[in-house]
Order: sequence, then structure tokens, then C-alpha cells
Amino acid sequence: MDDEVLQGVGPRLRALRARREVTLTELSEETGISVSTLSRLESGTRRPTLELLLPLARAHAVTLDELVGAPLTGDPRVNLRPVARHGMTMLPLTRRAGGIQAYKFVIPSGPDRRHPEPKTHEGYEWVYVLNGRLRLVLGDQDLVLTPGEAAEFDTRVPHWFGAAGPESVEFLSLFGKQGEKAHVRASTGRRG
Repeated sequence: MDDEVLQGVGPRLRALRARREVTLTELSEETGISVSTLSRLESGTRRPTLELLLPLARAHAVTLDELVGAPLTGDPRVNLRPVARHGMTMLPLTRRAGGIQAYKFVIPSGPDRRHPEPKTHEGYEWVYVLNGRLRLVLGDQDLVLTPGEAAEFDTRVPHWFGAAGPESVEFLSLFGKQGEKAHVRASTGRRG
């Protein structure tokens, strides 16, 4: 998020809380975010992260775009809403049915996410780590991906995702039908 957008988040959060007539303590109980963190977010002394904004958007019943004051793009009647599943938050980034689907995932660190339970399903997946460290158990491999790293695999291979450190991990996922693959072109050396 750029600085201009970030500066408006605090006053928006304070206004939403005032409109709902809830205290910082009540909002803390509802979201699991500490009172001091909420206070610092509202005053602008704490930088908002997706991990903090998702539960606040849910509590205030607004979209992330509304929360950060993002400019309107595309069809304003379509609202992509975060989904919490299996201890992680998934934000769909595409709206069309069929073809490759894009998602942003946020997986918090915690003891319940440290014990892999690999699953399989039809499809092909490509993941790209944005923040944190992603633990990817893929078949008999146990990998840790860091920001900027990507992995591509057939989802019929047993796989599992988790945070590989004390902080949450954020990553993008492109998922397609069996046989559809994401292709990344990268230079393998310098030219000239």
C-alpha cells in the first residue's frame, strides 16, 4: 500500500468504530487484535497489514477496498470477499468461472498449523510468496519458500501449506484445471 492510502486508514477505522458505537476493548474482543494495536492503527502510528485489516473489515462489515479507500475499478457491484478456511484466510482475486483462478492467502503462525496433513485434488497450482516464509510439504519433500520464490506442482501430489516461522505468511496462488500450467519467463544470465 502506498503512503497516501495508508494515511487514510486510521481515520476510516476510527469513524467505522464510532459509527458502530463500539469501544476499542469491544473491538479487540471481536477481532482478537490487542487494544494497543487498534489504538495505534487508528492514530496512524502502526502500519496496517492485511493480517490486521481482514478481521477489521469483517467486524465492520466492509470490504478491504472500502477500508483502505481504494479507488473504484472494474464493476463496482462485484465484491470479492475474504473466506476463512482451515485456519487460513483466502481472498479470491478473480471472478470468472473456469480457467485459472487467482487467490491471495494469509496463513497465521501457530501450533495448529505446524502439523502437516497433506491433501490431494484435481488441478495444477502455482504459488508465489509475498511476505513471511511458506512451508510447503509436497509429496516426500518439505520445502521452505521465502519472499520472491515460487513453486509449481500437480495437486494430485499430496500437499500442505503452513507458516514456517514465528510470523504469518502471505502468498499468491494460481490454480487451474489439470493440465493448465502457469509459465514464468526469467532470464538465466546477463546479456551482452
